[in-house]
Amino acid sequence: MADNRLSTTVGTLKLKNPILTASGTFGFGTEYEDFLNLSTLGGFIVKGTTGEKREGNPYPRLAETPSGMINAVGLQNKGVEYFCKNIYPQIKDKNENIIVNVSGSSIEEYCKVASMINDLETIPAIELNISCPNVKKGGMGFGVDKNMAKEVVTEVRKIYKKHLIVKLTPNVTNIVEIAQEVEKAGANSLSLINTVLAMAVDSEKQKPILSTITGGLSGPAIKPIALRCVWQVSHNVNIPVIGIGGIMNASDVVEFMLVGASAVEIGTANFVNPSVCSKIIADLSNYCDRHNLRSISELIGKI
Repeated sequence: MADNRLSTTVGTLKLKNPILTASGTFGFGTEYEDFLNLSTLGGFIVKGTTGEKREGNPYPRLAETPSGMINAVGLQNKGVEYFCKNIYPQIKDKNENIIVNVSGSSIEEYCKVASMINDLETIPAIELNISCPNVKKGGMGFGVDKNMAKEVVTEVRKIYKKHLIVKLTPNVTNIVEIAQEVEKAGANSLSLINTVLAMAVDSEKQKPILSTITGGLSGPAIKPIALRCVWQVSHNVNIPVIGIGGIMNASDVVEFMLVGASAVEIGTANFVNPSVCSKIIADLSNYCDRHNLRSISELIGKI
């Protein structure tokens, strides 16, 4: 039975608890059904979806690092049409908050994917991944330039009529500036942070481990960075923030809520323990008991 004290909201999204799963770490949800009941989650975010099929980057594209992992998977997926025809019918009734991570290499691609997802009745939101490289601007990520970030969100907002989450990259000088621009452009909420640009080297082979040389660092190693970003952004925008980055247990969730997150996404921890979300939800109930909380939302922004 769900603990009503754990319910929270992210704008128009009503969550039974603050636990979402992070895109790219949870497949399409069905891969985890042997380990947990998908309906008990606050929601889950399916893997990055693009306009056309992508094979992803060459192997090797994963590297373990101290307190984390680096990935350079490269948005491998079968494209938005495949998702709509084949995946959506399988998952549409699994949870009331199934969210699709939307990715692209051009504004046109983002808009195509957003338009098709907009027509799916039981998908209440998309998460716009603006960390992707803009092929028309020499590969610079949309999310590292405030004007490009604003432009892509503005165009998607014209097409997408439901809840629009924009996922921010930490690989910028001033994340608050980017957050404020995408808020002006029509974002309903923000999720942060995406992975931190990193590199791993094999000292014996004397070469980089990843085929792409660099990739995105996730896991406990980035939590202090993520906490700082969530704290900065949540105090400088007027829309809800979803915290991401190295969340492994209930204490981590509480920390993110204290610095301003209304909900969180669990990512790398799913690889360590595929049933970790169930444990975190149970431990959050125990936290409410210990601290006499009537609602977990009392924690939001206390710091």
